[in-house]
Amino acid sequence: MKDPKLVFMGTSEFAVATLGALLMNGMNVSAVVTAPDRPAGRGRKLSVSPVKEFAEFSSLPILQPENLKDKEFVDKLKETGADIFVVVAFRMLPEVIWKIPPMGTINLHASLLPHYRGAAPINRAIINGETKTGITTFMIDDRIDTGSVLLREETDIYPFENAGDLHNKLMKLGALLMIRTINGVMNGIVTPKSQSLLLSPDEKIKMAPKIFPADCNINWNSSPEAIHNLIRGLSPKPGAKAIMTNGTKRISFKILESFPDKTGHQMKTGTIISDGKQSLKIACSNGFLRIKIIQIEGKKKMNIDEFMRGFDISSYRAEIA
Repeated sequence: MKDPKLVFMGTSEFAVATLGALLMNGMNVSAVVTAPDRPAGRGRKLSVSPVKEFAEFSSLPILQPENLKDKEFVDKLKETGADIFVVVAFRMLPEVIWKIPPMGTINLHASLLPHYRGAAPINRAIINGETKTGITTFMIDDRIDTGSVLLREETDIYPFENAGDLHNKLMKLGALLMIRTINGVMNGIVTPKSQSLLLSPDEKIKMAPKIFPADCNINWNSSPEAIHNLIRGLSPKPGAKAIMTNGTKRISFKILESFPDKTGHQMKTGTIISDGKQSLKIACSNGFLRIKIIQIEGKKKMNIDEFMRGFDISSYRAEIA
């Protein structure tokens, strides 16, 4: 089969890169499935997904089902006659959907499966201090991120790379990997491999659950490396959060960029050290965290020297969670 029909399913900017790559490589995308328009912002104006915006620009047929099991929607998918469904950053599909195409439904995941299954693989890999991650294409089955692997590509995570940086890198790698995967599947040179074969004996799978607000709180009793990893794993959003207080006033803030300092000390964790001009560090376990970019709640993000010009921090300390 030289020209397979595809249906693409995705929502976010991460998915747009793969859809664009499919079109640039001359692949036949017969329909695009994305999230329904939702009210957003103060005016509650309807907001469209990045995938819908791109699909409209590319004059592609668009489907936006509320219910993925809706018979009318299922029938429309069958009518496309697609050979393969391609899924990137979308919802969990019911069996009635992923079993439609004769050559299966291929998903793209931002980790080296079987590790970091779940909603936040990019964030969790950085938070856990990983130095390598990657991208995986696999066949969807009846559980989340457990299907047989088609292709994987590994990449480094650099010490000061944050979640936004890694997102953009994996987005580009993933788009190219999906093209290789589809061509390989169509030519019979890429075949599914059970995820269990990619694990060594007794190796435990690392998971990537959704990031909740409580996951964003900085614990100053942690090491500077662990706090630094949390900060970059949550940057630029949702951001790692902390509170500083002078005994009467409490100020919530986020740290968006930091530097771990392993200098030993006998200070109480949470102690703030500053020259009042361009240096601010907070004592943690076995070292300090030097803050480079900070954002006070309700304010814009600032480099630390800009922040220090407008704020007297001399009486404050960081609260211990």
